[in-house]
Amino acid sequence: MKNQNANVKKLAIAGILTALGVIGGSMSIPVGFTRCAPMQSLINVLSAVFLGPWYAVASAFCISVLRNILGTGTIMAFPGSMCGALLAGLLYRMKPQLPMACVGEMIGTGVISAFLAWPIAIFVLGRQAGPFTYFLPFMAAAVSGVVIASVIVFLMKKSGAFEHLQRLAGNE
Repeated sequence: MKNQNANVKKLAIAGILTALGVIGGSMSIPVGFTRCAPMQSLINVLSAVFLGPWYAVASAFCISVLRNILGTGTIMAFPGSMCGALLAGLLYRMKPQLPMACVGEMIGTGVISAFLAWPIAIFVLGRQAGPFTYFLPFMAAAVSGVVIASVIVFLMKKSGAFEHLQRLAGNE
């Protein structure tokens, strides 16, 4: 029964983070010649820390689906979000420290997803693209999202909310 309650709580937290990702997914910041949307990377880090890799990937997938349905995202949202969420969650699980989740997000989204987006652009979208076409925009989003997530986690730790949310999610 206790494990079932923890799963329900994790699902509720994942739902809240997913809703925030969908709502905030259209916010962007101009960075050079590209527009940086850090909300997905922010959600990926928070999901990895509080929920683990599988909930983080599920949340990223749901955000991508909903943003595509609503017309605020593209097919690039799938590799752009899910690789970072998975790697952030796995690295945080290996060594539960915030920098691990941040490095996982930056490598997963900024590097791996950027290279996965290249064949999608060519074969699915029919666009001419090189292997490094998506590196700068994906890395800019990952770095800015990681910085914002780090500030949020720092403030949560300072206020005691971090430990409370960890207990609520069953990560004691």
